[in-house]
Amino acid sequence: MYGWIWRVIPGGTGVKLATVLVLAGGAGAVLWYFVFPLMEPHVPLDRVTVGR
Repeated sequence: MYGWIWRVIPGGTGVKLATVLVLAGGAGAVLWYFVFPLMEPHVPLDRVTVGR
């Protein structure tokens, strides 16, 4: 898949690298600001279940 993306992106190596970095940053931002906040109520990471 990564090879396919690299071949499909137009331009030279520098342009491809910049495009891949922008796409990866955009995907990370979408996950960080939209997907993770929607999933937080369903994933009990901060609930302590150890008691006395």
